[in-house]
Amino acid sequence: MLTDRDIDQASALLLDHWQKGRRLAALPDALRPRSRAEGYAIQARLERHTARPLFGWKIAATSKAGQAHIGVDGPMAGRLLAERVLADGGATPLGSNHMRVAEVEFAFRMGRDLPPREIAYSTEEVLAAVDTLHPAIEIPDSRYDDFVTAGAPQLIADDACAHLVVAGAAAKADWRRIDLAAHKGRGRNEGRFEREGIGANVLGDPRIALAWLANELRALGITLGQGQTVITGTCVKPIEVEPGDHVVADLGVLGGLSIRFT
Repeated sequence: MLTDRDIDQASALLLDHWQKGRRLAALPDALRPRSRAEGYAIQARLERHTARPLFGWKIAATSKAGQAHIGVDGPMAGRLLAERVLADGGATPLGSNHMRVAEVEFAFRMGRDLPPREIAYSTEEVLAAVDTLHPAIEIPDSRYDDFVTAGAPQLIADDACAHLVVAGAAAKADWRRIDLAAHKGRGRNEGRFEREGIGANVLGDPRIALAWLANELRALGITLGQGQTVITGTCVKPIEVEPGDHVVADLGVLGGLSIRFT
């Protein structure tokens, strides 16, 4: 079992590699989480190193293909740091990012808190707490040389491969009347290729994914807070990117956004 000091050291080591764009083979054995709970404990210490309120949360491995790719049996939650949020239409260096993909996602901004409680939240309760829906692009990365074999506890400790996120404007369409499971999303790497997917690629429905996140936090004793944004996982096969690429995400009537890689 990891001690409080072990958890601090593991989190500081991962954060240092994140900030410096470096990678490690794995956490040292003495600091390595052996359970999802220990992974989340390490991840939580990230909040001690940010001066701004948490932007929100991400859900990783929301498709069977994604789970199989990284050898996990279910989704994982990660924190989105405010310092890592990019503006729609902006540009970012790809730098040392070795995952080199962009992901098209549905994002929900919470209108009120969902605090921990004994009984699980229903999807309807969670949706009633949502304020707005947005398109988003996630640019994930990992601090491990081989994130495919790291395992769920280490990946959770590594903030579920969180890195950068692009947040779009709130949808003007009445998204509550739209079947998000059947709703199409497109990701385009300008001048190279385009891919299409649907909301059902995200745990069967982005709304179900959002409820999963709320209940994952509930079980950890964490409030999903008013004003926080949840990105629910890619609905389109990840878009491979290289320096110089321009990626456009399109959720139809729900809006779109873009990012350039310098």
